[in-house]
Amino acid sequence: MTKAYLNCLLKFTFFIFLSLQISCKQKEDAYKFTIGFAQTGFDDDWRKAMNQSMRIQADFNPNIDLVIMDGEDDVDNQIEDIEQLIKKGVDVLIVSPVKSKPITPIVKRAYNKGIPVLIVDRKIEGSEYTAYLGADNLQVGTDAANYLASITSEKSYILEIKGLPGSSPALERSLGFNNVIKKNNHLEVIQSIDSNWESYSITDTLRKVLDETKSINYIFAHNDRLALGAWEVLKEKGLQNDIKIIGVDGLSGPNGGIQLVQEGIFMATILYPTGGDEAMKLASSILNGQTVPKNNILKTIVIDSRNADIMKNQYDKIAQHQKDIENQQNKLKRQEKIYSTQSNILKLLLGLLIISVLLGAYSIYSSYNLKKKKRELELQNKKITIQRNQIRKIADEVKKSNDAKVNFFTGLSHEFKTPITLILSSVETLSDNKALKDNKLLREIGLIFNNSKRLLRLINQLLDFRKIEDRKFTLRASETNLFEFTKTIFRDFEREAQKRNINFSLVCNNEALSVFIDRNLMDKVYFNLLSNAFKFTPNNGRIHIEIVDDEIGNCVKIYFKDSGIGIPGKELDNVFKVFYQGSNNNKPSSGIGLHLSKEFVDMHSGNISVKSKNGTEFEITLPKGKAHLASEEIIQEPDVIYDSGLKLNESDFESERFEQESLPLNPDDVYSVLVIEDNIDLIQYIKGKLQNEFQVYLSNGTDAIEKALEHVPDVIICDVNLPDKDGFEICEILKNDLRTSHIPTIILTALDAKDSYLKGLQSGADLYLTKPFSFRILFQSIKTLLYNREKLRYYYINNIHKINSNETFGSQEQDFIAQMNHIINDNLDNSNFSVEQLAENLNVSRVQLYRKVKAILGVSISDYIQNMRMEKAKSLLETSGLSISEIAYATGFSSPSYFSTNFKNTYKITPKAFRNKS
Repeated sequence: MTKAYLNCLLKFTFFIFLSLQISCKQKEDAYKFTIGFAQTGFDDDWRKAMNQSMRIQADFNPNIDLVIMDGEDDVDNQIEDIEQLIKKGVDVLIVSPVKSKPITPIVKRAYNKGIPVLIVDRKIEGSEYTAYLGADNLQVGTDAANYLASITSEKSYILEIKGLPGSSPALERSLGFNNVIKKNNHLEVIQSIDSNWESYSITDTLRKVLDETKSINYIFAHNDRLALGAWEVLKEKGLQNDIKIIGVDGLSGPNGGIQLVQEGIFMATILYPTGGDEAMKLASSILNGQTVPKNNILKTIVIDSRNADIMKNQYDKIAQHQKDIENQQNKLKRQEKIYSTQSNILKLLLGLLIISVLLGAYSIYSSYNLKKKKRELELQNKKITIQRNQIRKIADEVKKSNDAKVNFFTGLSHEFKTPITLILSSVETLSDNKALKDNKLLREIGLIFNNSKRLLRLINQLLDFRKIEDRKFTLRASETNLFEFTKTIFRDFEREAQKRNINFSLVCNNEALSVFIDRNLMDKVYFNLLSNAFKFTPNNGRIHIEIVDDEIGNCVKIYFKDSGIGIPGKELDNVFKVFYQGSNNNKPSSGIGLHLSKEFVDMHSGNISVKSKNGTEFEITLPKGKAHLASEEIIQEPDVIYDSGLKLNESDFESERFEQESLPLNPDDVYSVLVIEDNIDLIQYIKGKLQNEFQVYLSNGTDAIEKALEHVPDVIICDVNLPDKDGFEICEILKNDLRTSHIPTIILTALDAKDSYLKGLQSGADLYLTKPFSFRILFQSIKTLLYNREKLRYYYINNIHKINSNETFGSQEQDFIAQMNHIINDNLDNSNFSVEQLAENLNVSRVQLYRKVKAILGVSISDYIQNMRMEKAKSLLETSGLSISEIAYATGFSSPSYFSTNFKNTYKITPKAFRNKS
């Protein structure tokens, strides 16, 4: 083999390798898009957070190249940056303007050249851009002012520290803030200071203002940096405890708004989302040819001491997730690099394989080595694939196991809390009321006793599960009369069946039949099956126990049948699996009861099965005799003797019927409360506590909306876990319904997670109480909500003239009053106009209209219409030249004499005398 030939071979190999690299590179670059972002500057933490979130989103898409330009908070620099991005030929241009007006021409030029332009955070003049994304700065100012108005009713003076003059955030935040302040007479902005968004720009001016003005109560700064600078000046002058500060941004981390609220430096901060990840998502949608909305508004909220910890925890979790994502991305990049290297090696080997055909004897040897290496690589890749699939399978199993355990403990804790609530509330009642009548005391003791037994069973079930897992159970079977044993447990559920009008029956074809069972374990099996039957069977349903002595099969069969919601057919094979919960089960459950029942029946060498058609039927099969038992598993026990436990007469603590009974209270004289709860003991307990002071209506959740619309109560108490809709859905529906939107709502639940609390508030709930709760707190909460509604009623009455002038308040109740006033004014001259016609025009019933107006304004609807007629007549007497008869007909009275009588009764003067006096 000559040297020239080897050189030729090497050149040929290099040529092939280079060709492969170039083709690979061209393939990689074929779909690359460039997104250019002209940022105002990189100095403040808010901008850094925006840039970071955009980079993370860009990393998710390898086809996107993100270029971020630092404008250094200078308009000229930013214009130059945009020029560079246009020349670069970016596919999408994102701009966060330093100032609106100077940036508009260059943005317009880019847009006219066909480049999609996304404006973020700050607006420009005109509408020549593709989309805008950012929080509503007008809403930021409005939220800050509304927050101040809600926390103080005293005369207060405010110093406003504005952002950069000419920037849209500064203009809009100030406008939104001052619009609300002007509507609240007890608030006044007495001074304002301009800035360049940085704290150093306001220190000297603020010192001078503080020296000249001594009556400042609050400072509203347009960002958290200005707010922190203001606090430092206040601290310098010893005023940090006298003047409260509200900032804007609400960033997490050191010196962020959330931390400063937690430390008490700020009273509050308004969350102003950066929108970085949303901007990248919008840009990706544009690149994919999708149509995006012109205006994309981010939500803002007020962060104060009540929710700062929640927001801090959420941001910490998000930061941790982002860190995890970055780590995963780095690992993926390393894997991609390894894959790319291996791919290139494989391509090179293929090139060498082609070259080897041109060689003589050497080519055969080279071909053999290449095939061998190729086989090794394939085996290695196959092993990697198998290992990857195994890892995925293990990860999925671990995830399912963890999710099941979390659901188990959540469900179990939910079941604990209702009986704990009843126990604690009853004990509280016994301790506070020493002079109770004997029958009421026995009722409270009976409630404590029954729920204590229930709680003990739940705890024992948890312990039994651990024993089953560790295989520590020993069967202790004794000869037992199965009918008497079943009848003993049957009696424990009779009271529940009577309260709910459930047809509960027990039949047996051989009442003398004896079998060997562990009474303790079989007792738990019975209780699990019956508890499930009662849980999922509606009122007026049917539950049936049947014991059949099968002499042919030498066994006994026990059937538990109910008319409940049943189990989906495809899920029947899963019901005995640990932690399993049916897809149609919206009630709290631990998911281990049926699993334990199967384990206990199996220990008896028996079998348990289930089928579902028009309800659910469980069948237990137990062998007769004792041949299936080991000698150490058999013990001697006396016969079953029924023991009711606590020696109380049923009449001492029998709960009332669930249906609403008539009460001696006059509905017109007392407030009404609707209690929505599916636990009968708890709902009757609450009713017994409230009915002496309130008109109490009850619902088990299946008819909650209908009951609320029927009675239109003054307060609603609603549980979360209900058989039909959950409490959040019910609250949201009622709050969005014009007929019930004014009703204060208390969410009552065992779910105490922060996300559940937030969900409750988002659904419109006025208060969120978790179990176990104190009845004193519940009672005082009702009183407080009613007091606040009276204050709101006073506000409405004193602002009727504003509502009549079509001023928008933004509240559903105020919109309702405005609409009602408009209809009444249009029909003032119609003497036949009635309350029924008004209700029809408002799409509500007459009763609902009466109750809603009475709740909001404190007067009847007929009196309200009469008052509006009188006000109109009074105005016409003062300002028009119409005769008294003409005015009478113009205001809807059937005759002048009837008009004069009503006018004199209202104003203590005749119409004629009033006109002469005017």
